[in-house]
Amino acid sequence: MSLLVNNAIIYANLLTLLAISLTITYITTSVPNFAQGSFAVFSSYFAYLMYTVFSFPTPYLSIPFSIAFGAVIGVSTYLLVLKPLIKKEASILILMIATLSWDLILFGLIGIFSESMSKLIKADASKFNFISLDFKLAGIKGILLSSTLAVVLSLALLFFLLYKTKFGVAMRASMENPSLAEIMGVNVETTRLFSWLLSGAFSGLAGALLPFLQETFQATGQMIIVSIFAASIVGGLSTIYGAILGGYLVGLSESLVTFWLSKVFGMSVLVYTKAVSLTILILTLLFIPKGLTSVNWRRYLWRWKP
Repeated sequence: MSLLVNNAIIYANLLTLLAISLTITYITTSVPNFAQGSFAVFSSYFAYLMYTVFSFPTPYLSIPFSIAFGAVIGVSTYLLVLKPLIKKEASILILMIATLSWDLILFGLIGIFSESMSKLIKADASKFNFISLDFKLAGIKGILLSSTLAVVLSLALLFFLLYKTKFGVAMRASMENPSLAEIMGVNVETTRLFSWLLSGAFSGLAGALLPFLQETFQATGQMIIVSIFAASIVGGLSTIYGAILGGYLVGLSESLVTFWLSKVFGMSVLVYTKAVSLTILILTLLFIPKGLTSVNWRRYLWRWKP
């Protein structure tokens, strides 16, 4: 049972990082990025490449390279795909479809990358994991410690940037009202570009840690994008606090609820883990369309106060 809980926390940590990544770009450009999962998975493959080619003693040393690689993907997505369309005043629907198309392109590039890597390392690189390469500290899995630390440090960095720096103030201004921010002298274009760099970096971090939890293969990005969107929307797509809340709620629910259902209906239920996140997503859209952070919880707590 402790292994289940540990894995649930690890998954929730990684999902929270990816939900934050999605939320950051949505707030700045109002575009739901359907390629967010592929950002992470491509970074996973890059981490595997760095580990195998340079013979690092541990895949954890690949993390900085994956973060940089993810940042490059994020910037490339904005410059090559979204910026030209935004200049042409494309609708949100067109921009959303563009990210979906870009996801398919990234999926193809991941396939080419893995095939090329297989030839380079002379081994099958289509799927891999780092589970057997993890360490333990006082009986605790390294990925549990590192994924938790990654979330804590990422949030500390993000909130320091947004609330303690002038550039962060400019970012928040452009998030809340881009037109007014531009009038006040804020370079909205720079803040948008940086938000995609930051989003890609966070995805790269999550991608580097993902193989320590599960086997990674080319279509992993298409599988986890459902959970990423569910986490962001359930918490509240327009707030980072919502991404954190949704990430842990959906991440823990997927693992723990599915396990409980398997005890009742059999092990075949484990195949349908995404049904849990989809159910939570649908219920949220039906009853709390703006997410959990939009609810005035104090009012409800006051009503139930004895």
